[in-house]
Amino acid sequence: MMLPVTLTIAAAAGLGNLILAYRIVRVRLKDQILLGDGGDPALVARTRAQANFVEYAPFVLILMALIEAAGGDPDRLWGAGGLFVVSRIVHAIGMDRPTANPWRAGGALLTWAVLLALSIWGLALAWTGASSPPVRAIPVEAVPTA
Repeated sequence: MMLPVTLTIAAAAGLGNLILAYRIVRVRLKDQILLGDGGDPALVARTRAQANFVEYAPFVLILMALIEAAGGDPDRLWGAGGLFVVSRIVHAIGMDRPTANPWRAGGALLTWAVLLALSIWGLALAWTGASSPPVRAIPVEAVPTA
């Protein structure tokens, strides 16, 4: 069974993770820090931004896949997945700033909101069975027999 919404968001998340990893490598190479963080605040922040991403992405993607497989509304899943990707971008931007800021807080809060909404949706589907994959009718033509 193909899960196109989840697959697309998972692919976007994979690319996002690579971008976050590349940002870490740039600091490592520039400052010659090959192991650990060397006490470099930029490296600490970027490492935590990627770690935060990796901590949340599996839960979001697993919930999305299970909800999609259970017949959850694709438009709402697109919305949740899009918000998740945006929230992680916003959070990473905020992590580059040395002090508390709305980018970081907003990204974190939006991530939590998406995870909470998907969790509640998943529980509702699991316990009510309110949604199942749609059954598609196959058109059949009557063919006269001679």
